Amino acid sequence: MLEKRYDPKKIEKKWYDFWLEKEYFRAEAKSNKPSYCIVIPPPNVTGSLHIGHALDITLQDVMIRWKRMSGFNTLWLPGTDHAGIATQNVVEKELQNQGTNRHKLGRDEFIEKVWEWKKLYGGTIINQLKSMGASCDWSRERFTLDEGLSRAVKEVFIKLYEEGLIYRGDYIINWCPRCHTALSDLEVEHEDTQGNLYYIKYNFAYESGHITVATTRPETYLGDTAVAVNPRDKRYKDIVGKFVKLPVLNRKIPIIADDFVDSSFGTGAVKVTPAHDPNDFEIAKRHDLPFINVMTGEAKMSEEAGPYSGQDRFECRRNVLSDLEDLGQLEKVTDHELAVGHCYRCKTVVEPYLSKQWFVKIKPIAEEAIKAVRDGQIKIIPSGWENSYFDWMENIKDWCISRQIWWGHRIPVWYCRKCEEIIVSRETPVECKCGSRELKQDNDVLDTWFSSALWPFSTLGWPDDTDDLKTFYPTSVLITGFDILFFWVARMIMMGLKFMHKEPFKHVYIHALIRDAEGRKMSKSKGNVVDPLKTTEDYGTDAFRFTLTAYAAQGRDIKFSEKRVGGYKNFINKIWNIARFISMNTEESGETRPVRELIESGSQTTLTLADRWILSRLSAVCSEVNKSLEEYRFNDSAGTLYQYIWHELCDWYVEMIKPELYGENEESKTAAISVLVHVFEAALGLLHPFMPFITEEIWQQLPCKKTVDSLCIRRYPTADEGIYDKEAEDEMGVVMDAVTGIRSIRGELNISPSLELKALIRTLNSTEDILNANIVYIEKLARGRDIEVGPDIRPPKNAATAIKPAMEIFVPLEGLINIETEINRLNKDLNKTKENLSFIKRKLHSKEFINKAPQAIVEENRVKFKEKNVKLQAIQVSIDKLKKWGKSGDD
Repeated sequence: MLEKRYDPKKIEKKWYDFWLEKEYFRAEAKSNKPSYCIVIPPPNVTGSLHIGHALDITLQDVMIRWKRMSGFNTLWLPGTDHAGIATQNVVEKELQNQGTNRHKLGRDEFIEKVWEWKKLYGGTIINQLKSMGASCDWSRERFTLDEGLSRAVKEVFIKLYEEGLIYRGDYIINWCPRCHTALSDLEVEHEDTQGNLYYIKYNFAYESGHITVATTRPETYLGDTAVAVNPRDKRYKDIVGKFVKLPVLNRKIPIIADDFVDSSFGTGAVKVTPAHDPNDFEIAKRHDLPFINVMTGEAKMSEEAGPYSGQDRFECRRNVLSDLEDLGQLEKVTDHELAVGHCYRCKTVVEPYLSKQWFVKIKPIAEEAIKAVRDGQIKIIPSGWENSYFDWMENIKDWCISRQIWWGHRIPVWYCRKCEEIIVSRETPVECKCGSRELKQDNDVLDTWFSSALWPFSTLGWPDDTDDLKTFYPTSVLITGFDILFFWVARMIMMGLKFMHKEPFKHVYIHALIRDAEGRKMSKSKGNVVDPLKTTEDYGTDAFRFTLTAYAAQGRDIKFSEKRVGGYKNFINKIWNIARFISMNTEESGETRPVRELIESGSQTTLTLADRWILSRLSAVCSEVNKSLEEYRFNDSAGTLYQYIWHELCDWYVEMIKPELYGENEESKTAAISVLVHVFEAALGLLHPFMPFITEEIWQQLPCKKTVDSLCIRRYPTADEGIYDKEAEDEMGVVMDAVTGIRSIRGELNISPSLELKALIRTLNSTEDILNANIVYIEKLARGRDIEVGPDIRPPKNAATAIKPAMEIFVPLEGLINIETEINRLNKDLNKTKENLSFIKRKLHSKEFINKAPQAIVEENRVKFKEKNVKLQAIQVSIDKLKKWGKSGDD
């Protein structure tokens, strides 16, 4: 017997441990079943579960559990990412608190410290994924720095190098002075900032006069090697080829003409600083200009900065501006909006910086990846993201893959100190071709996303030709957020096609961003972040999972409200109560008879309209849920199940069969409880991928024949679980119309639910026979009495009316209510509601209230205003109806 109340804390761990013990999540390397595989987007080893992870995990688990139950050999491959910069930062902070740093420890000892940290804390996120019910094959868990993946990374680097697709060169990269490493363009977050445009005069070197350039970064003028103008700019056609002198430093630099220059920006003349601006870098290469690096990796000014050497970049800016002003070289300063790049990890302002880095020549690899999506080999869902994908891929730049940190895949390159030979090798080389053994390995590590790009095939055993690789590659679907479409998804497609000659997955499902209830982006500073662990603690994992699924509409951001989780907790309680209802009605009889057995034995004559209808609806719901999951319409599948279980099964069917359950006819009783158990058991199966814990708990105690030990491996319900019966659905529709019509009159007139209503129903077509045959249902569900049905019914005086497609329903009001009194009561309510509306409206029109009141209070008043407006309209409709019904009584 189930306990009176459902307590998720008592059962969630119990069933998760049971599934693990039975190895239900384990995939088979060789199987006759069709394979279905998802690789988890590996969370950072430093991470803890946030709501984005929770959505990711829930949607993936829904798909995996559904496919497992549908007879597939499923592999959901878990793992974590070593997260180079993020993990190194965490450990460096710990060392700082201990009064030391990585440089004091040395590289090898520091890396040992990081591994120690990973051993202690790296499993946190994995345990949190398990608490969400994630049915991953944990026996195959991978880590981007484990031995197998490290081998794959090395193999890819070397093959790309041998093909000339990896090269080392001087290039302008994004540099984080705090993390001391290069960042790819995708790792830089730009913030719109109110800055300045500084107009600096550069005097001609050999004659009087000057040219004025405009810049947002005056400290970098110390590295200028030219001034550029557009060749079509007539203002400057006579000075191209002349020289100017840099203020303070007095270095002579030429004036050049280049098509890149925008004549409308500033004065139309721009400073060219090749070592500190990517566009200037390209100009310098075209004009063979020198590169002068005036900053160090710590964002301090180098010796090339002359008198400003050693100064911090922002201190230098202040001093440069002061000196220029003293020299009369600062013409003016204007306001200017600019997008300032920040490190995505530590939020430090990034510097464009000239340094020697390793790059992937990515454009040749990108061509196949563009074709794969364009030709439909890979389908991105929703399809609107395909345009973003094409736009980025068609304008892709070479990928800077070297990072100046210690934690990560060290670049497999060695340099000979004697002859400067570069050796790229799978194994540590002993000596150079010149015979020297003085070899030094490159200090840099690879970008974290380099190893992540290989995830779909490296995790399955590549470069070895493993059974896992043969069985599960290409994988089936990748489910992830749009924020890593370019960071990760595009790179996986490129690498998968390059090294496996097959796409890494068939489908990419991009889920929406989760915002707060008001549609604002979640952030700690706003205090609107939802903690998934606290939410599951308060409401249970199943309620939280179902909420996320119900929200997951394609192409629409999620406005997350905790109230909705509470609503689905009520749904869980409803399911629990139905299970208890079944339990109480089968205590004596024990296991119920299978429905098919009832039908085959000839007992189908005892199946009522309600039985036939709920079995037919089950057939349709099975089809709808399977179809919506096939199309990644998660919210539709959740909505269909909610509607079926709460409304059709609980609100209608259970109420309709109570006369049979409590009656004396044993055959009818057996049929009713057997059908109820059948459809409820199937509903639990349908619901299991969304709510795995409660469904398993109830299913295990359900009094029906079972052929497997767990719901998680029960065959997923399909249309043949029910019995399609159009006639029953049509007839039931007529009965439901009659019931809802009488109920709507009761509700509009505020008549007590305990009061039985007399009703007259004027019918059209063949509905008379259907209603008369099922009058017992109508009287029970609508709390009606003396219901008359027929095509010749005449509307009585003083009657409330409800019109349905095949009938008109009349409820005589005499003795029920006094229409005049009810109108007066509603008018008082109407006036009170108008006063409330007027008060709220005044507040919302007050600038002082809008500006000073907390945002949550303002939003609360807006919601109240909408609710009161709806109430006002509803009251007015009721008054108008009463007046109309009153007039019909006077005729």
